[in-house]
Amino acid sequence: MNWREKALNLLNDSLIPVPSELNDLDWKAGVSDKSDRLAQHISAFANHPGGGVLVFGVNNDGSHFSLNGSAIEDIIKKLGNIAHNNLANPIQIEHAVMDYEGSTLLFVYIPEQTEKPVHLRGKDIYNSYYRSGGQTLKMSVKQVQILIAQCMGISFEERAAKENLSIKALLDLLDYQTFYKLIDKNIPKSIDAILDNLIEYGFCYEKNDEWVITNLGAILFSKDLKHFTSLNGREIIVRIYSGPNNRQLKHEQRGKFGYAVGFEGLINYIMRNTGEEVINVKRKINPQYPEIAIREFVANALIHQDFAIDGSPITIEIYSNRLVITNPGATLNNINRLIDLPPRSRNEKLAQTMLLLHLCERRGSGVDRAIEAVEAMLLPPVKFQNLEDYTRVTLYPQKPLTDMTKKERIEACYQHACLMWEDNNPINNQSVRDRFGLNKNQAPTATRILADTMEAGLIKTSDDDFVSRKYSIYVPFYA
Repeated sequence: MNWREKALNLLNDSLIPVPSELNDLDWKAGVSDKSDRLAQHISAFANHPGGGVLVFGVNNDGSHFSLNGSAIEDIIKKLGNIAHNNLANPIQIEHAVMDYEGSTLLFVYIPEQTEKPVHLRGKDIYNSYYRSGGQTLKMSVKQVQILIAQCMGISFEERAAKENLSIKALLDLLDYQTFYKLIDKNIPKSIDAILDNLIEYGFCYEKNDEWVITNLGAILFSKDLKHFTSLNGREIIVRIYSGPNNRQLKHEQRGKFGYAVGFEGLINYIMRNTGEEVINVKRKINPQYPEIAIREFVANALIHQDFAIDGSPITIEIYSNRLVITNPGATLNNINRLIDLPPRSRNEKLAQTMLLLHLCERRGSGVDRAIEAVEAMLLPPVKFQNLEDYTRVTLYPQKPLTDMTKKERIEACYQHACLMWEDNNPINNQSVRDRFGLNKNQAPTATRILADTMEAGLIKTSDDDFVSRKYSIYVPFYA
């Protein structure tokens, strides 16, 4: 697929069903007089994996209009000058005038550059920009350092977390016993064999007769994250509140272990604190949320976090009426397509290793399984938020359909349609009744939910031959 085809697809994804700008694409009604801001956009797309596109002829609300020839010529000339003169190194941009739903739009493609970060001319390298949550933002010092390392072919996971170690010091810092437990193997009697296994998984390496623990080894198997200054602020924080807001903090727990070491304990702690009651003087756990969903969304937060963002640790907040999981870094996929699109990870080695350690589901199935478990418990829909520099997932405990908002009903119906479509099945009145726990006499309620979801542009009819809504079948808008 060439960049023009990809740009049209991106524009369509950004406008349907709900207009929202993407990391790969930015709308513009016209060219701005602010050359510095346009240079920042070009810098951000030049630093972005795969580059990005500016689309001219689209308003802030997503409505679009045709540009005339002179406007197109002016935009191309101005952007060409900025790309050539306002950045530290000149950038070659491309453009195309294409029709989209009857509107003549200008698409300007800024390719990803080999040498990064791309920064503004006349300023230091820290005046570099990136895309997050559909916004153009200035990079932090750490983001610049990580991008330089990536350009040298060194991923975050491969970078050194602690150097100049003896073998004893290395084995004292890493919980290799849990490593062997997770891969279901006995601990070798030979230290050399243990080291060989740790090297094989990328947790450490030897350098000049001394040993180095990588970020991957430290973040997964550290006995105490405080021993690794490069991972400051990467602990997982669980906060439990007494009510529906954060004004009354009941308890806060800050995890000290590496993610693989502490994962099972973390999940158990969350489950114990989300729906517990006492029966006959005995403690009985009555969870409000499915464990499968908790495991998957917590694992996703660990895997997909942006390690370049400081001051924003992973937090799990337990309120009386919801559970909120927040991680630094906006999602790389369209927020409306998290169920069906293949996962994209900033930290591929971390994702692959957690898969090998059986800490998350096989690639591409985890969110599906989580939503399936939520539906099985007849819970409200999972709320996904892609915010400027972080991602948030919110789960809600069970409540009657009558207490759900119209928006919640629509989102639940849409997630149901996505899940069914992954199994190559459409949805209908019966399946929607099953999703919400409705009986046959409540078919009109299911019909109303389907109609509202279709009106929101999230589903469409699969077969136009059916006249009666009662017997119509529906698929997601993208099917």
